[in-house]
Amino acid sequence: MAEHTPRRNEPRLRPAPLLFEPAEAAGDPEHFFDLESIEDPQALLARATELTQAFRAAADRAVEFQAVAAAQLADPRRFDRLTPADIAARAEWTEDYAKKMVEFGRDLMRGDSEGRTPADPL
Repeated sequence: MAEHTPRRNEPRLRPAPLLFEPAEAAGDPEHFFDLESIEDPQALLARATELTQAFRAAADRAVEFQAVAAAQLADPRRFDRLTPADIAARAEWTEDYAKKMVEFGRDLMRGDSEGRTPADPL
């Protein structure tokens, strides 16, 4: 699995709304958020760009949640805490990456306790 580098000082993009994909449309491999029905190349580029930004923002947000969860699981105050190796195995990461994510999660949680949100610059 590819490793992502946690980003701390980059502003969070606001994603475009992702339209609901009906089950029958999602099952069609040619169907992707109705992009195949857009014939105007300018409109296609605009909507595809919106979706790209939305997916990037969603991925960045998911990584932040992974980091917080990793930090919580590694918390030495927990009687059932996990080692970085255990966290790495569960998340399909390397142990070194798990250590980085634990630290990133701790940074995010410190930001929350200081009245900042994870999106605020540190």
